Amino acid sequence: MCVAPDPGKVRLRVASRAVLGVGLSVAVAELAGLSLTASITAGLAALLALFTVGDPTVRRQAVTTALLPLAGFPVLALATALHGLPLLRDSAWLLVVFAGVYARRWGPRGHALGIFAFMQFFVTQFLHAVPGQLPELYAAVLLALGTASGVRFVAWCIERRVPPPAAPAPLPGTGLARPTTRQAFQATAACAVALAAGQLLSQERWYWAVGTAWWIFVNTASRGETLVRGFRRVVGTVTGIAAGLLIALPLGGAPAPTAALVAVCVFGIFYTAPLSYSWMMFFVTVMAGLLYGLMGVLHPGLLLLRFEETAVGALGAAVGVALLPVTTHAATNAWIQRAVSAVHACTTAAARRLAGDPEADPAPHAAELDLLLGRARLTLAPLVHPLSPLRARKARARRVLALLDDCARESRGLAAVAADPDASHDARLVAAAWRVEAAVHALVPSADATRPRRATVAAAPPHHPGAEAALHHLHGLERALVDLAAPLSTSPRAPLVPAA
Repeated sequence: MCVAPDPGKVRLRVASRAVLGVGLSVAVAELAGLSLTASITAGLAALLALFTVGDPTVRRQAVTTALLPLAGFPVLALATALHGLPLLRDSAWLLVVFAGVYARRWGPRGHALGIFAFMQFFVTQFLHAVPGQLPELYAAVLLALGTASGVRFVAWCIERRVPPPAAPAPLPGTGLARPTTRQAFQATAACAVALAAGQLLSQERWYWAVGTAWWIFVNTASRGETLVRGFRRVVGTVTGIAAGLLIALPLGGAPAPTAALVAVCVFGIFYTAPLSYSWMMFFVTVMAGLLYGLMGVLHPGLLLLRFEETAVGALGAAVGVALLPVTTHAATNAWIQRAVSAVHACTTAAARRLAGDPEADPAPHAAELDLLLGRARLTLAPLVHPLSPLRARKARARRVLALLDDCARESRGLAAVAADPDASHDARLVAAAWRVEAAVHALVPSADATRPRRATVAAAPPHHPGAEAALHHLHGLERALVDLAAPLSTSPRAPLVPAA
């Protein structure tokens, strides 16, 4: 976590900005004379706005942030109105769960709005808010979103210099095969099981089980991913509870040190989220303990109950994922095929650029490959997990990851060479690109067959350094793609046999 690459210090800047945005939002709420409940609501609203809004452009991010109250306020009003009517409250929350997950089909904006709506219901249960508090809760959310927006889009707009990478499009499908539809049913079933089990444990803190089941389904696409995410959430919660016993409990809700440690937790949530779900949950759990201390209700039994609710929430997620499951093998193969297709697109564009076509640009395809490779790693995580008993599949998955890493490295190098205006227009590059194309089609027969055209300009002297570097990367790609045939073309349960 501490030595992972952070190009441009983006994670560091985003985490620091989050501390500033959340801190200022709480400060503004306090200066406005709002209650402790409203101030906590403001801080959580700012955190959600900064954490969940991930549109590809700053303009779209600003629009999505402005739309958050439209999704959150009706849910906030519904949750407070039904607070004393358990059966109606529970049914309404499950409807919010279904709608929130279904909204992910509209991309990052639907994803953010769905999460914000769900969390408004959660915050109402967490703070035991009632209808009489609605005006100041609305005021707190509006103040928080305005303050966080000022920090994000005016004072410290990191995204203007470093645009966020566009998330890969979800795997295609229709009806119940469509990922968002399938996950909406899965998440609703999981939250229903978690809600029932959580209320058997506690009639006051049952909502933690529902929150656990919900968040386990965020950014997962297969049965294995969901189960691994549940395991990591439990690990993060257990370690966070242990830290809470040592940190939050002795503080007893003292305002100044609690505020300082909450700021540390906010930084930790944002800094570790791209790297480790367990570490992110550690900071979330410690922050929850600190907030309970600030509210004057923290005690060791509450932390134990927090663990129990998390465990039954993870169990609910495991039950939910059994409904209409997507196997890890199916999801993995789909993402790997898209990654290989991105290798093909990058190679074709690079060869055309080196052959003299100024319009061809391999850089976007190399960037897309990095994103797809990250998604493939996520789907393969259950197979390479240390507790996985499937030794043959674990060895195969590790081999696939290593070869895909090789493809990404060679593609980045090829894109860098193609960007050099002095690189050679060498006919050997076209021949090498054709061999890469053949290797791609052996793995993904449906890949677009757009062959790079030969140079129509005078060729540079043979053995130009640019041409030699490009050939090196193309040969590396060819080797990696040929070696991928062995782990991808045989049964996933068979022993891994190296390619000849």
